[in-house]
This record gives sequence, C-alpha cells and structure tokens, in this order.
Amino acid sequence: MKPSEALALKRDQLAAIVARYPTTNLRVYGSVVHGKDQDNEELDLLVDALPGATLFHLGGLYNDLEELLGVPVCLLTPPEVPIKYRSQVLAEARPV
Repeated sequence: MKPSEALALKRDQLAAIVARYPTTNLRVYGSVVHGKDQDNEELDLLVDALPGATLFHLGGLYNDLEELLGVPVCLLTPPEVPIKYRSQVLAEARPV
C-alpha cells in the first residue's frame, strides 16, 4: 500500500493518537506531499515535541502510528531533520 493511501484511510484516527503523547502539530512531508509515493515506502511525518516529551514518548507514538497505518513511518521532530534539508522539509510539510 502507498503511504498516501494509508494516510487517507486513517487520517481521522491520527489526531487521537497524537493527543495521547506530549506532541502536537503532526505534518506530512516528502514523497506523499509531492504525489510521488510508491508501495512499501516510508510515510514521512513531523511532529513538535512539547515540554516534557521524552524519547520514550516519541518511540511510543512512532509504534502506534506504524501499527495504525500499516506502512513504515519516519517520525521526526524539526531539530532531528538534518540541517542540510531542514528548511526545505519545514517549508513543504503539510498538516495532517
């Protein structure tokens, strides 16, 4: 399944999952935004970590997103995006 298809099928459930963790502002970027995603590709997602968020929270969110969507997920916070690509990724990211 394409990441864009998984996202479209489960979009309504994503807000509830994100709300269970100290995170906000879930966004999609990469091949899905450009309409070039293919079967078995990762779904590139960004989320803002709120104060108090830990790697355990982000790991739990990552696991829950992959389980719900059924496709590989790349979940990053803006500081984790390599500086070389950060401005481009932040500019193209779209709310989910």
